[in-house]
Amino acid sequence: MAISEAASEIGRGSSAIVPLGSNYLSVRLQNALWEAHQTLAGRDLLHFSDLTERELEQLLRLSQVLKEAQKTHFTHRLLAGKTIGLIFDKSSTRTRVSFEVGMLQLGGHALFLPGNQLQTGRGEPISDTAQVMSRYVDGVMIRTFRQADVETFAEYATVPVINGLTDEFHPCQLLADALTILEHMGGLRGVTVAYVGDGNNLANSWLQVAPKLGMNIRVATPPGYKPLAHVVEEAKFHAVHNHTQVLVTTDPMRAVDGADVIYTDTWVSMGDEAEAQVRLPQFERYQVNEELCKLAKPDHIFMHCLPAHRGEEVSEEVIDGEHSVIFDQAENRLHAQKAIMAALMADAGAFGEDL
Repeated sequence: MAISEAASEIGRGSSAIVPLGSNYLSVRLQNALWEAHQTLAGRDLLHFSDLTERELEQLLRLSQVLKEAQKTHFTHRLLAGKTIGLIFDKSSTRTRVSFEVGMLQLGGHALFLPGNQLQTGRGEPISDTAQVMSRYVDGVMIRTFRQADVETFAEYATVPVINGLTDEFHPCQLLADALTILEHMGGLRGVTVAYVGDGNNLANSWLQVAPKLGMNIRVATPPGYKPLAHVVEEAKFHAVHNHTQVLVTTDPMRAVDGADVIYTDTWVSMGDEAEAQVRLPQFERYQVNEELCKLAKPDHIFMHCLPAHRGEEVSEEVIDGEHSVIFDQAENRLHAQKAIMAALMADAGAFGEDL
């Protein structure tokens, strides 16, 4: 980076030249946190409808700098003394590990709270649990089934609430996905993402986030498994504003043709296991395999949020092939979620001088 660019990174009218190295990283980290803190501190992240394009970009920038801090062993205890409660009604690998490790790296503490061990499992109202937990912790992450339950919790909580996954939305995953695409493509604007499979929480979140970040989004699902209609309408509204494209179709080839990114997810999500025998035959022609991938750009990347079922929604050749970035994507859950926690939960003076 040129010196002039380095000076501009300092921001807030400073003209000092900061040397490259850990001091320079600290300035960029403080600026990134300060920018995100201005509008996101104390807020909830339940889905992407409430976030502007600028706020999403701020979270991505903070994710990038936090990733650099972690990779270079730069201490970044932005949440020292803070505690987050992690409520899990659904099993998890990536969400649990990344939130717990991320909070530790940020200097705070995470409490793992299985939903069946809380009093909500015995009938306590969500509103009561939210108000009680707000007296104990500085933030709450919830991974559950109904979006309405997360929204009720957030309504009564007085601390930030983060949606770790519901049947309707998965914002933490999508922020990590956007970071992964940014790293591999060098930018987001104009990138075309083809999502093939079930019109589930991932499809809904893709439709919310892609138009705001200047990406084209195409969603191909079997008839009867389309994403939420109001989410599609919202996506089209933002697409017009940002001059991007939104396509919802039942034709996987039309979705993948010329795409930069091919994305899929399991055909049978948690809670849908009883429908497996009905679902699988209807999804057969939506498998992401080498034949389908030939329609995408030669330098496309393949993404999957994991866990994957090789031989069902994706062939082994694709998920384990040269275009697959699934483990970069999984790693970025850590950095993206650290950005979310820091932006929502940090104090104004969390890093260095008052922000």
